Amino acid sequence: MRTIKIGTRSSELALWQANTVAGQLEHLGYKTEIVKIDSVGDIVLDKPLYELGITGVFTKNLDIALLNNQIDIAVHSFKDVPTKLPEGIVQAAILKRGDFNDILVIKEDENFFTQESAVIATGSLRRKSQWLYRYPNHTITGLRGNVNTRLQKLEENDWDGAIFAAAGLKRLKLLPPKEKHIKLDWMIPAPAQGAVMIAALDKDEELLEICKQINDENTAICVGIERKFLQVLEGGCTAPIGALAMIWDEEVKFRGVLFSPDGKNKIEFYKESPIDNVSDLGEYAANYILDRGGKKLMREIISIEKEINIYSTKNLSLDQKNSVSTKIGVAMSDFITTRSNRLKPIIVKNPIKNVIITSQNAVDALLENFIASELNFENIYCVGRRTKRLIEKKIGKVTHIENSAEKLANYLVHSSSGEEVTYFCGNKRRDELPTILAKNNILVKEVECYQTQLTPRKIAEKNQGILFFSPTGIESYLKDNSSNNKSIAFCIGDTTASEAKKYFDNVVVAELPTVESVIKSVNNHFKEY
Repeated sequence: MRTIKIGTRSSELALWQANTVAGQLEHLGYKTEIVKIDSVGDIVLDKPLYELGITGVFTKNLDIALLNNQIDIAVHSFKDVPTKLPEGIVQAAILKRGDFNDILVIKEDENFFTQESAVIATGSLRRKSQWLYRYPNHTITGLRGNVNTRLQKLEENDWDGAIFAAAGLKRLKLLPPKEKHIKLDWMIPAPAQGAVMIAALDKDEELLEICKQINDENTAICVGIERKFLQVLEGGCTAPIGALAMIWDEEVKFRGVLFSPDGKNKIEFYKESPIDNVSDLGEYAANYILDRGGKKLMREIISIEKEINIYSTKNLSLDQKNSVSTKIGVAMSDFITTRSNRLKPIIVKNPIKNVIITSQNAVDALLENFIASELNFENIYCVGRRTKRLIEKKIGKVTHIENSAEKLANYLVHSSSGEEVTYFCGNKRRDELPTILAKNNILVKEVECYQTQLTPRKIAEKNQGILFFSPTGIESYLKDNSSNNKSIAFCIGDTTASEAKKYFDNVVVAELPTVESVIKSVNNHFKEY
């Protein structure tokens, strides 16, 4: 029986991967030998390396060893493998995927989240851009080296935390205790993160059949979608890319994202598809993002020059953008981001009679902290039709809905008999609702369940219209832009319009408090232009 020579880098993590492959092959009765490949001297190949397409920084030497018959298979962390394999080399198997999440290892404690600034270490542009998108006031410092070296650097420096791949820490048994790390389940991982790939020569049919026995088909499907997404995007744009596909109940749930390196812009795609209908999902997702401005993310998103231009202070979906009149140029970016707070279980330990929820962000924050069965709310009062739909889908029946917080407060004053209400809100909540209720002897218990953070940026002055979706969005816009009386402020509702009127001479209020209604007001206003 042949002895399968397994090529690997000599780092501790790479050896863990190689030994895992060896263990699975030996379990099937095959003999193996680990061969460490870290540097290769002058090797004469039939073709120059550039013709073979060997480009991977971490895989190049293993590819050469494989082509030169020094090893039978090469074991890689799949996220390090270029999307185009060298000629003659094929993907032979993928092991069942490990933990794909990123985690934040904390230096001292979580108190830095409450401060205005913090220093977070990572050498990954993908992690850096996603962190800055969520925490624009933080500073990112570079961090390189193997896992042990990076953990040591965190201890030696005055940083608040550092970001690692969960799989690497777990595989090396270096995961810190629970109070010293946070799973970043909001951060989209690198394509194929947590997956181990085996490469072999395409002509070695015997070995390819052997490797099929340890291939995990579900993992192969998921990382195949992610890597196709990466491949198409790399064809025209170099930028931080995240992708994750998961299989649940015979459905593939895929999310792909493209950021600007400074973390100020993001374009995202999400779709659920039957598992037997995902052959082109990665390519479709990448083209969707490219069509939304992905090719231009290295500079500010700009629209094709048109006589009429608008700027949305919130990223629009593809359908929303397409609903804007073709004669109007559209540019956009998110001027605010939100982060859910950690809530103590005692908050919902007992049933709550009257609950007020004025935004979808509050719903999301509650569901990030608790499961729906823990939310025992007798009466739920909310603002906005979409908030109502989300509540009734995820939590329970809504007792009453209004289209503004002020109107909801007045309704409660006239329908309540001075009972206590619990208001799940954000740090930037408006004063109208609690003020009206307090004046009418209704006790308001506020629970700050999420943080709204400003992500201002300077935009071109060519825009005839600015789209606003909250007073906080206006606040963020004015940080880096002056109130331009030549521009029209298109607002999602009366509360936002009241704030806009302080700075803009021309304000248009949408008929309904929806993004689609704001776009409709834009189209109607510029119809005759």
